[in-house]
Amino acid sequence: MKRKPIAITAVVVLVAALGLFFVSKSFTGGLKLPRLGPECTVRADGEVTLDSVQMANAATISAVGMRRKMPERAVVVALATAFQESKLENLDTGDRDSVGLFQQRPSQGWGTPEKIQDPRYAADKFYSALKKVKGWKKMRVTDAAQKVQRSAYPNAYEKWADESEVLAKALTGRATGAVECAVSGKPTLRGAAAATALAQGFALDWGVEAPNAADLTVAVKDPSAGWQYAHWLVSHAESTGLERVRFADREWTAPDGKWQPVTGDRRVGNGTVVAEVFH
Repeated sequence: MKRKPIAITAVVVLVAALGLFFVSKSFTGGLKLPRLGPECTVRADGEVTLDSVQMANAATISAVGMRRKMPERAVVVALATAFQESKLENLDTGDRDSVGLFQQRPSQGWGTPEKIQDPRYAADKFYSALKKVKGWKKMRVTDAAQKVQRSAYPNAYEKWADESEVLAKALTGRATGAVECAVSGKPTLRGAAAATALAQGFALDWGVEAPNAADLTVAVKDPSAGWQYAHWLVSHAESTGLERVRFADREWTAPDGKWQPVTGDRRVGNGTVVAEVFH
């Protein structure tokens, strides 16, 4: 008689585990447990919610496109492709020898597995291939992506077009205060380590040298460029120990995760983006 409660408990635990397993289905049809990290919300004529890893990868994909002077449409195609292929995660496995954000295959000439798992390298290779596709700017998102990827599911990329357009509008600087990420708890990095990580990541993504100091200050030529940088900074906040970002008389802070107006000595105009790490 004493064994029945144990059996019932085991069944309940099993059912609960299976429920969590099936509820946690990924966008691409696989099964994956949910992340426990902070979330980011992007609002730009629509709304998209990502975790901090996905958000950082999306920002890097966009920055590489902007650095290459690719149009916003190219960023939309790249983001939709990464959504479908990896759920914007830098995977170390995939179908056959596929790896990385775009599930590129070393055996198909995309590069070594180590190179492909560098998000900047992978994004750069994707844009290079897209640029060679004749007439890609006039194609549907899924058709342009398929010309590069040659997937067994050629129409799958289109289902991510709307989300990718929201992200691209924000990350290319056409929306104001559009990326908000809350970073609570103990910072990943502090002080010199945080400043170094932030400066290095910024330089690698944008090709712009940034001073390795607790306060990263970048001059910009117009509000659009400023919001490109500001949104990139917020997107990478969780992994770099970023505490606050200021631009255009507005400020984002890590624990709150929102853009708020600032006054007095903390104000900066449209010509400078200021980022501060945790000390």
